[in-house]
Amino acid sequence: MTYRKMNGEVGTCQKKNIQSSPEKELDEFYETEKTVEFIQRNAAQKVALQFSDDLLVDSVTVARKLEEATGAKTYILGDTSYGSCCVDEVAAEHVKANVLVHYGRACLSPCCRLPVFYVFGRKAVNVDLCAEAFLSQYLDTDCHVVVLSDVVYDHALGELKKRIESAYPNVIFSKLSLCGGTASPDEIVKFGRRFSPDLSLWPESYSIFYVGGEGSTLSNLMLTWPRCTFFSFNPDTGEGRTEGLHINRALMKRFYLIERARDANVVGILVGTLGVSDYLLAIKHLQNIIHLAGKKSYMFSVGKLNPAKLANFPEIDVFVLVACPENAMLDSSEFYKPVVTPDEMEVACNPAREWHGYCITNFRELLPGGSAYVEFPETDPSDAHHTDVSLITGNLRSSHLTVTETPQKDLETSLVQRNSTTALTQMNSAASYLASRSWQGLDKALGQTPVVKAVEGRKGIAIAYEDEICS
Repeated sequence: MTYRKMNGEVGTCQKKNIQSSPEKELDEFYETEKTVEFIQRNAAQKVALQFSDDLLVDSVTVARKLEEATGAKTYILGDTSYGSCCVDEVAAEHVKANVLVHYGRACLSPCCRLPVFYVFGRKAVNVDLCAEAFLSQYLDTDCHVVVLSDVVYDHALGELKKRIESAYPNVIFSKLSLCGGTASPDEIVKFGRRFSPDLSLWPESYSIFYVGGEGSTLSNLMLTWPRCTFFSFNPDTGEGRTEGLHINRALMKRFYLIERARDANVVGILVGTLGVSDYLLAIKHLQNIIHLAGKKSYMFSVGKLNPAKLANFPEIDVFVLVACPENAMLDSSEFYKPVVTPDEMEVACNPAREWHGYCITNFRELLPGGSAYVEFPETDPSDAHHTDVSLITGNLRSSHLTVTETPQKDLETSLVQRNSTTALTQMNSAASYLASRSWQGLDKALGQTPVVKAVEGRKGIAIAYEDEICS
């Protein structure tokens, strides 16, 4: 059994001073029997095991059990390139794994490289308390309700359904959609959950009952369907409460970020996933609409995001994050520059797309053929340059839409001879930003310094070199 270290190397995994769960509970929690069947069914010789941080304590024990039951070699993925909810197919390919088993919370984004088996972890739920919370919240038995849950509590929805379905004929229980797929015309598929409401009443006349605690999943659901009334039951506390008091404020913040994106001239495209299907198409789509909107774009792949990393690129006005639906809406309040979603970037750039007061976090819906795809309109040369007022600064804002698909070389942007030096008569946004800085880096002084032979440099550490006299 091996594991992948934080630096990507492969080493031997030793279990030291780790308190694991009791064996019987561990087998039930991690669904060992089903996992063994999955490995044997795929005749896998190398199995990648991806654990979330909170489940790593049991990773060694689980891996040994699987090796003893299947004879396959297991590799524990000790870190992930991006969010732990995403299947890290890239890390699995480094060890040439045949299949991958994902443990813990998952965004259920479709994957295309390896067979994947999800083990969410069967966290305990007091179904009696959950049913009581439902009955106390929905006194009208004819109400229309959709029951959703965090993936770690999905196993309890079957028992909950038995308790309430006879008295509530219009209650719909969602099912997990583990293989992606296309939704039927009368079906809603969002965040890996599938259900079939009455489309003539959806979403205004529906309420959503969510089994799970606070987190990105609940927030994303509420921002996606802000017109639905949300009620949540937290299994950890055994309490239920009405949600939604902060949704209007959150939507106002997202609209503010759209206006920041409209003001931006230079856009940084952040690669936030390498495993979700069509992420390359999404990046290409963003580059295209940003170009058509007359803005400059640069692509960055910096792994897990933090304010310090993005602060290294002050010339960028706004960042757009291409990530899974669970991680698409990043709280960028601590970042030097705002971070928006692909949907918000497209609202800012595409004149044909309007803000409808809800969020789209799945970038695949924005691609051609997606449910939210809006084609960029052809630009009339007479309307290519127009001016409006920025809602952020109150100043006039000029927009320069790109008219032609393939820009031709212009004499104004070519290199010319000026004052015995070569200069650009028209620089791009990043170059002009560099030129405006008071300090532009070390001066190379090419041709101005004499050529000398290499000499031996100083030895030691900065606090005390060998040629320095220590007092």
